[in-house]
Amino acid sequence: MLVPRLIERKRDGDRLSPGEWEAITRSYGAGEIPDYQMAALLMAIYFRGMDREETAALMGAMLGSGASLDLGGLGKARIDKHSTGGVGDKVSLLLAPIVSSLGIAVPMMSGRGLGHTGGTLDKLESIPGFRTGLSLDEARRQLETIGCAMIGQTGEIAPVDKRLYALRDATSTVESIPLIAASIMSKKLAEGLTGLVLDIKRGSGAFLPSFDRGVELAELMIALGQAAGVPVVALMTAMDRPLGRACGNALEVEEAIQCLHGEGPPDVMEVTYTLGAEMLVLGGIARSVDEARRRMEVCVSSGKGAEQFERIIEAQGGDPSVVDDPSRLPQAKVVEFYASPRQGVVARVEPRAIGRGVTALGGGRRRMEDAVDPSVGFVIRARPGDVVKVGEPLATVFSRDEAGLAAGMAALSEGITIADEADPPLPLVSHRVTRDGIAVYEAEPWVRTAEYPVYRGGFGT
Repeated sequence: MLVPRLIERKRDGDRLSPGEWEAITRSYGAGEIPDYQMAALLMAIYFRGMDREETAALMGAMLGSGASLDLGGLGKARIDKHSTGGVGDKVSLLLAPIVSSLGIAVPMMSGRGLGHTGGTLDKLESIPGFRTGLSLDEARRQLETIGCAMIGQTGEIAPVDKRLYALRDATSTVESIPLIAASIMSKKLAEGLTGLVLDIKRGSGAFLPSFDRGVELAELMIALGQAAGVPVVALMTAMDRPLGRACGNALEVEEAIQCLHGEGPPDVMEVTYTLGAEMLVLGGIARSVDEARRRMEVCVSSGKGAEQFERIIEAQGGDPSVVDDPSRLPQAKVVEFYASPRQGVVARVEPRAIGRGVTALGGGRRRMEDAVDPSVGFVIRARPGDVVKVGEPLATVFSRDEAGLAAGMAALSEGITIADEADPPLPLVSHRVTRDGIAVYEAEPWVRTAEYPVYRGGFGT
């Protein structure tokens, strides 16, 4: 195989055959293709793209480079959720226990935070003792006993994808939609799923801020799932402001626990119920999103979801008492209010500035190998549209030292804008995308508008 010839063809906009993608993936995994050649191919893909057949071939080759979870013997639906990432997004910490307690197996494989976005694994590992590095055998046994495992990508699953992701990060080719889709779907299909729900973030704090680019990614992953026999539903949700109040690993776990006790912020609960309803309908547990939502609300109000989170924590070596006593989570040494510099309206709470602020405090990564301080971050009470007075507390900084406190204050000063008026924020959940197309999302039966139909609940995918 003449790799320079393949790079040249991709550079010139030609397509490569499925056999060629298989050979490239196999050879790279075996160390026969050096990083500098693969980096050149990634850059060619970034600028020239890949068609769906090529993307499916790369996904299949990466999936085949490792092992998969064999969950056919569970006798129940296996549904996961994937978010494209944001700031304050702790929804996975809620969905896994709630949905699994209602009879669906949730093999949830998540990632770590990088750049301005947080990572579910870092949040879970702020729980004392919690292990995310389960082997596939351990994950399978846990799914059999309690119906949920919350894990990271092990060396067993799509190992070529793991190497390619690190190389994409080093070569600034992460934002290629075909590469994103192939990477995500190779890992999700390795979970042995019967269905997948996608949370595609849009807005200034999203990984792909553009609505059209988000829809393009959703449609591609839906097509890849359909070709593999796994139905996929995507919802477009807002990331033009942080989700919830807490931003930072242990702080977000504490807020997730509050949500499981029925005391969480309304926006977090709304996104959780909306995504979870889709999971329950895909898994055949509910016939409509309205029925599914009611079941989730009862799960929370009865304490069933919180009890399931305790089981998951205990099964993975963590301290389950944090669910009743969040003060057992890591605690910041320095805590200080951030006050409004003027009277007016909160015009903007910019997620990227807030996310970068968490990193400046030590709670995020600039490089994959960076350690994180789980205790630091922000609790932001100000929401776009709030009327505030000068000196009114808008947020709280949680820092490990005085230097971090100064960095946190600076991040909030950049991220929170007070003005004389404010534009309305994006709808919290705006669109639903399936193999049948895209629809504006509301919460009852279908009607049609000039641009898109409106999805208001219903049946199926």
